[in-house]
Amino acid sequence: MITELGIVAGDIWHFLDEHGKTAALADLVAGLDKPRDTILMSLGWLAREGHVKLEKEGQDYRIELRK
Repeated sequence: MITELGIVAGDIWHFLDEHGKTAALADLVAGLDKPRDTILMSLGWLAREGHVKLEKEGQDYRIELRK
């Protein structure tokens, strides 16, 4: 499972890098062909390591890539 989370974390990083460094969580989930729970766990990993910034935006979250 850890390997899968790392791969999805990489997918998230590439998605954000290719789409202007920021995206809504709903857009990220729609843009990646991965289970929502796996995306959320991978986002937690990226956030813990300081690679992404998460902000509440209405009913959704905005994810910003930090380089």
